[in-house]
Amino acid sequence: MEVDIQDVAPGIKPAEKTKPKSKKEVRKVFVPRTRQSALKEHWMKIFTPVVDQLLLQIRYNVKNKQVELRLGPETKDPSNLQRGADFVRAFLLGFEVEDALALLRLDDLFIESFEVNDVKMLKGDHLSRAIGRLAGKGGRTKFTLENSTKTRIVLQDSKIHILGNYKNIQHAKRAVSHLILGSPASKVYGNLRTVAGKISERM
Repeated sequence: MEVDIQDVAPGIKPAEKTKPKSKKEVRKVFVPRTRQSALKEHWMKIFTPVVDQLLLQIRYNVKNKQVELRLGPETKDPSNLQRGADFVRAFLLGFEVEDALALLRLDDLFIESFEVNDVKMLKGDHLSRAIGRLAGKGGRTKFTLENSTKTRIVLQDSKIHILGNYKNIQHAKRAVSHLILGSPASKVYGNLRTVAGKISERM
């Protein structure tokens, strides 16, 4: 015989099944002290594509020095959260907003980071000279590297960040490594012309 709970305990309603509250996934990107003023200056250029294109929610947590992104009620693709975080991270690494925006348009782009000492252990003046070789006079060498390999490169102290597709990043990384190891820029330029020709053929 079935007994109604109301007969057993009048006034007490059966417990309703409650759905567990879904915790909104959040991505947090730390803002280095050296990029805080740049972030404030370009905030609208970062805020607009994240909200309008990716349909994410974004804010700058001043206390924790972090940019926080999370899925919004209108977000159609959950993977947009990672794409948004990658875009913000690219800018905070030192890339121009326009270059970082390519991460939102193209699926095969990513960033590879390494240090000069990953290629060769250098200290003091030797390290400074190696970084100088990478930049070149007036940034000429870096500019040539970027144009030849269809990448974007940021030199941040002894750290090097390269934005591009996998194959082009490998070409750029190889050229950077040769410069760090002391190869003359003219020789590296010669190799880059060959690389540029192959990249043009593929395109």
